[in-house]
Amino acid sequence: MLLTGFGRREWGIATVVAIAIGVPCSLLGWWWVWIPLGLGWITVAGFFRDPLGRRPESTNALDLVSPADGRISAIERVDAHDATDGEPAIVVRIFLSVLDVHLNRAPADVTVRWIRHRPGRYLDARTEESAKVNESNLIALQTRDGRFLGVRQVSGAIARRIVCPIGEGETLERGARFGMIKFGSTTELVVPADDATRVKVEVGDRVVGGVTILVCLSEPGTPGES
Repeated sequence: MLLTGFGRREWGIATVVAIAIGVPCSLLGWWWVWIPLGLGWITVAGFFRDPLGRRPESTNALDLVSPADGRISAIERVDAHDATDGEPAIVVRIFLSVLDVHLNRAPADVTVRWIRHRPGRYLDARTEESAKVNESNLIALQTRDGRFLGVRQVSGAIARRIVCPIGEGETLERGARFGMIKFGSTTELVVPADDATRVKVEVGDRVVGGVTILVCLSEPGTPGES
């Protein structure tokens, strides 16, 4: 099982603790201690797993892949959004349970325009209010053809640390890992709300980060389907 470097501190501490307790107990003949220690280590390490070999369901660069694993909890249209420079937008919200892979991935080949962190509360990520008031990190992105997108990382009741070690001007390939939210949380994909935007998922659908197509954009300069 490959582990993400974003969680090196947590799974590293879990490893040291397991060894520090397990080795002395083994010397005393208490070999059974390795059973709960091993289960505990697997639980911690499993949260930071980093699956390999993921490929998008479509090779079309205009198909935006999911930025996270989880379940679609809401699809909303807003009159204006910072990620789309104040223009109307569609927000596809994904709830991540503690059992989901928590890595965040780029929805397309993009350049990071800016990143805005907002302090907030730590309500249960399953509630609708949490997406509005919890601590969050909005990454504004621009596609190669000039369209504005966004990915927002939102903390939850257990998640108290948003990881996003990228900066303004960096380029990301579709599906590239760019951060994570530790433990239960929410991730949002923000796209322009025009007739060229087609949402391919529904509330309740399970999605896989870097694989599932959430939104399809039209070819530049051509009308899309409503």
